[in-house]
Amino acid sequence: MSIGTPATRALSQAQVRFRVLEYDYVTGQDRIGLHAAEAIGADPGRVLKTLMVEVDGKPACAVIPSDRSLSMKRVAAAFGGKSAQMMPPDKAERLTGYHTGGISPFGQKRRHPTAFEASALAVPEVVINGGRRGLMVALAPADALEAAAAKAQPLCAE
Repeated sequence: MSIGTPATRALSQAQVRFRVLEYDYVTGQDRIGLHAAEAIGADPGRVLKTLMVEVDGKPACAVIPSDRSLSMKRVAAAFGGKSAQMMPPDKAERLTGYHTGGISPFGQKRRHPTAFEASALAVPEVVINGGRRGLMVALAPADALEAAAAKAQPLCAE
């Protein structure tokens, strides 16, 4: 199954089983992940958002539930750094090859260190952006970790 995004092609090439979920993306949403969860009728805790960050000035990718917020202290610790901050959207787009609202941890232009919020992986299936606005993929958490070459770490604020 290939929908034609770098993310879905990467998953297919890795022989990962996934389902495609599409919804009408509405521009101008403040909380894109929550909008996606509502649009596809999924629990916001299972719909994961992909955030590009900089840890000690180096790019990294954090994947967390759409209803949670990052703890920059935890992000820095997860990637072995001292400080972390959100990456500017234009830089995130340039480094990943995706548009904001469609950034996926799979199939980025160049692989960046990636971590998933550990507490979000105790479910049978997670939903993550499939590489374009309005396209999500549903897959097993273990498959998502493997396909993104990611580690499970505490990333969210309490």
